[in-house]
Amino acid sequence: SPLQEMLAAPSSFKKSHVLSVTQFTRADLHLLFQIAQEMRLGVQREGVLDILRGKVLCTLFYEPSTRTSASFDAAMQRLGGRTIPIQTSTSSVQKGETLQDTLRTLACYSDAIVLRHPDEKCVDVAKKYCPVPVINGGNGSKEHPTQAFLDLFTIREELGTMQGLTITFVGDLLYGRPVHSLVYLLRHYQVKVQLVSPKALRLPPAVRQQLVDAGQLLCESEALTPEILGRTDVLYCTRVQKERFPSLAEFEAVKDSYRIDYSTLKYAKPTTVVMHPLPRNEEVAEEVDFDQRAAYFRQMCYGLYCRMALLALVMS
Repeated sequence: SPLQEMLAAPSSFKKSHVLSVTQFTRADLHLLFQIAQEMRLGVQREGVLDILRGKVLCTLFYEPSTRTSASFDAAMQRLGGRTIPIQTSTSSVQKGETLQDTLRTLACYSDAIVLRHPDEKCVDVAKKYCPVPVINGGNGSKEHPTQAFLDLFTIREELGTMQGLTITFVGDLLYGRPVHSLVYLLRHYQVKVQLVSPKALRLPPAVRQQLVDAGQLLCESEALTPEILGRTDVLYCTRVQKERFPSLAEFEAVKDSYRIDYSTLKYAKPTTVVMHPLPRNEEVAEEVDFDQRAAYFRQMCYGLYCRMALLALVMS
């Protein structure tokens, strides 16, 4: 079948760690998205595919997660495999076990591991010590590669192309790891980027420099203006995280300036796609859920197919 052929094709994913988006080429992304489309059809047709029957995935989360953990679990089961979720709150991590020992132990039981950890350096430990593929489910505020993959897949499915789009990032661009990973992947496409954030939460200089070098940075602003909205094809919202601000007053000053509701969206195109990695607080009003432009729950569905494709590529 075409799916079998695609999975057999040589790629950077095969039996490899997936730790950073910087590992992958545009051709890798193209293959991933083609397979994700096949996964979508397969799930709609059959519910469960038998691609990873007999394989085991461990999910190891040192930080809270709803979507990443549940979607990897669901993805594995939809591929006919099994998952072992490790609760670090009740594991030997509580007895002081190091990350490297935990990874080496779980490698004895599984064919791959999904890891989320507050320390950015956890990916270096994984690369050095873990004999089975580790998929980065978020390392501190540095990266979230699989979120960036599913974000790109969402844009492609919603708008039909990546080329020529204007993408506006709004909110916490300093600590928002999905934004960092996505900005890096956007180098592969002809897109323009607008950055809207409080001064204190601007994109990290190194990430911003990538946009400048690629000639993709269209504008930066502290306010989400009607002009910026009018040019936007993809409005990518993030949570402004109260705990990151030096003072409550500074947080209070900006927390509602990026709230997306009906009155904001009247300046946006009818074709604009509103995305959010979730969880959300107040930044996207619930009334927006009923607008056709709200893609964030469709984004979660695309995430399942994208993570199925990734697991199939890495583990089969």
